[in-house]
Amino acid sequence: MATTFKTFLNNDVTTTKTLLHEAIPITGTIVSGTYDQGDDHPDANGTPREFNIKNYSHGMFQSVYDYPFLSSSANHIFDISVGYSANSNLSGNISDASAGLNYKQQKKKVAMYNQMAQVLMGHNKNGEIQRFDRDGNLGDNNDDKMDEVIFLNFSRLLVKDEIKKGSFQIKFGTEPVFKSGRGLRGAAGGNTHHILTIADTNAQNDFRINSPAGEYGILSASHTAPAGRQGINHGHSGSLLSDKVGLIFYQAGVCVLTASIFNGAATGSNDNRGLLNQAVSMSIDGGHGVGLIPDHGTVSASIDQMLTGSKIEHVANNIRRRISDISFNNTTELNSTVYFCRANHNEFNYSANPTYLTESKIRVKDVPSDMPISYVTSIGLYSPDNELMATAKLSEPLRKDPTNELTLRVRLDY
Repeated sequence: MATTFKTFLNNDVTTTKTLLHEAIPITGTIVSGTYDQGDDHPDANGTPREFNIKNYSHGMFQSVYDYPFLSSSANHIFDISVGYSANSNLSGNISDASAGLNYKQQKKKVAMYNQMAQVLMGHNKNGEIQRFDRDGNLGDNNDDKMDEVIFLNFSRLLVKDEIKKGSFQIKFGTEPVFKSGRGLRGAAGGNTHHILTIADTNAQNDFRINSPAGEYGILSASHTAPAGRQGINHGHSGSLLSDKVGLIFYQAGVCVLTASIFNGAATGSNDNRGLLNQAVSMSIDGGHGVGLIPDHGTVSASIDQMLTGSKIEHVANNIRRRISDISFNNTTELNSTVYFCRANHNEFNYSANPTYLTESKIRVKDVPSDMPISYVTSIGLYSPDNELMATAKLSEPLRKDPTNELTLRVRLDY
């Protein structure tokens, strides 16, 4: 126990902050395919089982794990859900008799949109929930509002303190033929090569701060389809889609994508097609994916029909199975307090260790005229009441005598 104490001065203490980043790759085989048992092992509803996908009785969202979720080694990756605003053209207690569709989980989809918008966008001066906006300008007109959206809520295990700005990227396959549970496939059965890439390009220099959930960036899209088929449409008017297709909230770890990226091209034209259209369609109210063989009873549908005519988990299935890749860098903020422990030439030359003395004589002195010597092996940080709070150990003992001075750097991380 120390018997001599030295008080730190203002110049002896400083603080630092370090940002640590880790690359997080999420492949499409994990999201859909690795643990899919295929069409030969359906559940009680006839849906192929995916042991790493967890659906809940409330039906509000779907969870994706890296291993079968019943395994003790499984890690939660992200949740996926969809929703639309009460201002959306899809909202309303109506049905499309011609397509044989009824609006399903209408209240839950609107509630999901409102809940996420309330947390991520907040309220305006009138107390109304702000709607998601493509460019982050909440006060502009309704043309930039995203009223039908897809939510990807990433696990804190992956995001840590936040997603690094400018590092987020998600890719969707746009092949016209899709095999459920076995990933995206081209017409000849090869790997997908038409990719829609969505990223927060240059977000480290251009991000928004007008969110109660922290900072967020604008997601833009690019397509690798052949020349003449690179455009993508959105909305209900067939207008060309802006390169702004969603938002990424860095501290919250939430990606919000406009569902309009899945809308098809104008009638009679496959040029400038959407990610999905009538030729590349989704299945209505079924766990199966897109483009399955007809005897499974799937109904080809646009994203608008999916949003209104299918349960959230079934919309999530179809969207999830077109994910080719997700990648980002997470951020861990490491705060440190650095203490500079200074031992002047006339300080700490004697040890408080009882074994330092023998028969009232200093062990390391053979001649009374010799200088006292001590060896520093550890440093104790004490409270104002002289209670030991932390101990730092040196890698090797350091000699201390009246002819030298020591400055030892102690860092506390938190």
